[in-house]
Amino acid sequence: MINGDVSFWWNQIGRPAPRPPLPGSTRADVCIVGAGYTGLWAAYYLKKAAPQLRIVILEQRFAGYGASGRNGGWLTNSVTGGREQYLRSHGRDAAAGFQAAMNDTVDEVIRVAAVEGIDADIVKGGEFTVAYDRPQQRRLEAAVRAEQAWPHTDVELLSAEAATARINVAGSTGAMWHPHCARIQPAKLVAGLTSAVLALGVEIYDDSRVSEITPHTARTPHGTVQAEFIVRATEGFTAGLAGLHRAWLPMNSSLIVTEPLPAAVWAGIGWDDRATLGDMAHAYMYAQRTVDDRIAIGGRGVPYRFGSQTDSDGQTPASTVEALTHILHRFFPGTADAAIEHAWSGVLGVPRDWAATVGLDRQTGLAWAGGYVGTGVATTNLAGRTLTDLILGRESALTALPWVNHRVRNWEPEPLRWLAVTALYQAYTHADRAELTRRRSTSPLATLADRVSGRGH
Repeated sequence: MINGDVSFWWNQIGRPAPRPPLPGSTRADVCIVGAGYTGLWAAYYLKKAAPQLRIVILEQRFAGYGASGRNGGWLTNSVTGGREQYLRSHGRDAAAGFQAAMNDTVDEVIRVAAVEGIDADIVKGGEFTVAYDRPQQRRLEAAVRAEQAWPHTDVELLSAEAATARINVAGSTGAMWHPHCARIQPAKLVAGLTSAVLALGVEIYDDSRVSEITPHTARTPHGTVQAEFIVRATEGFTAGLAGLHRAWLPMNSSLIVTEPLPAAVWAGIGWDDRATLGDMAHAYMYAQRTVDDRIAIGGRGVPYRFGSQTDSDGQTPASTVEALTHILHRFFPGTADAAIEHAWSGVLGVPRDWAATVGLDRQTGLAWAGGYVGTGVATTNLAGRTLTDLILGRESALTALPWVNHRVRNWEPEPLRWLAVTALYQAYTHADRAELTRRRSTSPLATLADRVSGRGH
């Protein structure tokens, strides 16, 4: 088994040939810090809208090195942190409009991939969330009722029989499904988007880690870039920037992938529509059936490293690999003899209020987007289009969405944030174990755990 080496996705297609670092200090119209999905989408739409702009992207390793090349491949319509948080500040119509924009964003990514000839193994099979004990079933039914009270959600409740007919998860008690989600191969998408951006004339400099962002300036060991606008698109690596150590907490997530499974195993599992798969556990999992008939399955593992340390090559603890393998075998007993071929990890950005944000301070020229809490595959595209309108000074339906210019206080200093995150993850792990053994769950701890996980039930 390969452990680390960035991700299985990159190993599958081969890492990109290294591009040269920033050759020295320079000026640009727009400087984007981070060549992940956010930075690349922003560059793509900006260059399409204003071809005359000189756009420079600074990347610490290579395009797609971070979460964009390591995630679970869910192109889904989630509003990070939930729609309800915007009810008091913006009203129900605005919150519902945000959901509609996320639905459209899923289709927009698929559209651009087709236009640009990006083969990212995209299959729009929807999002399937399963329950497999009575407490999970109660949360599932409550979640369906809550979703169906909103427009644009299109959620269906499936009986145990209907759920098992779609994906045969052992012990299923029911499931919910909605159509606004597609399975992708993350590295293929980011590699194709990188090629599209380069073809438009955007400059990308590898091995050019930015240490500090100040108004109109980004500093690297190779020189500075001065620009009218500096876009911070650093997501889980934001804590490494001067003055931003407590801005967004870098949360770790881990995945494993099996060898290709034989047809006999798939005959027992089903999963023919390639929907993404999640569950109603507090310590929730996420999975996909890959184009070559593997199962890639992920979860939090070790959630947070003291001092906001960030991952380098994706090395994953043996205990995390064992825990994910246990989930795989519990869900699909037919995989008991399947080899685990690769394990890897990465970091995602978590704001103090668990809500993603995009914005621009025109006075300083500083723009930002991120804090996706694991829902960034689609949300980054919406962020890129919104940044384009903000930078170009265009008022639009996107710039009126309630997450625009949303700000939140910093995380607590150490050791408080390490103690809090560690304790809460232990709490929801305990709650899941109690439910599986049919003991009563400690609901207050479980509620806190849902906040930590970034998804409320």
